[in-house]
Amino acid sequence: MKRNEKFVITINREVGSGGRTVGRILAEKLGVKYCDKAVIEGLTKKFGLSPERIEEIKAQKKSWWNDINNYYQTLVNSTSLPMDAEVRLDNATMFETEKRILQELATQSSCVVAGRTGFMVFREWPNHLNVFIQASLEHRIKRIMNRKNVTMEQARDIIAKMDATREVYIKKYEDTTRYDTRNYQLVISMDDLTENDAAEIIIDYVNRTSK
Repeated sequence: MKRNEKFVITINREVGSGGRTVGRILAEKLGVKYCDKAVIEGLTKKFGLSPERIEEIKAQKKSWWNDINNYYQTLVNSTSLPMDAEVRLDNATMFETEKRILQELATQSSCVVAGRTGFMVFREWPNHLNVFIQASLEHRIKRIMNRKNVTMEQARDIIAKMDATREVYIKKYEDTTRYDTRNYQLVISMDDLTENDAAEIIIDYVNRTSK
């Protein structure tokens, strides 16, 4: 990956591994945009987006992505999604919408994408790095217990359901699994690392491999 050109770093993660926080820290350190589920869903609701609507507005108004970028700034630090408009899309349409939003944002500037099947969306992107953040089940359970104030069994149930849901979602669109390390250039285990440590490892990898 060339750091001196527009780039995309995708952070795919296991629930409870701390990958989303790693993504935020990484984006801050690199001085680039950060995108995750909350950002994309917020953009979709605010602008009433669908794949077709994206193409229509792009053709009509050159400054539309400036509007997106301005609204984006209000989302990245928000803890809840704004509900300016109701947008109900089926899974296939939502996947295509998210894909187009992410790719358009990446065309405009460098960014870090957490989740949203980023390794699939940017697989053929010319300048990208796919990272997978994982952790032991024990580590994930403890983190979820602390973050959500739930019991060990509840945390275990959350992990099982989220893991299954994410696998089903990916397999609907690709003949792969997110656990296939061939989908990534870098895999990080969080058991003995802080989120800041992981972000620094990614930056070091980028610097070492940048051409």
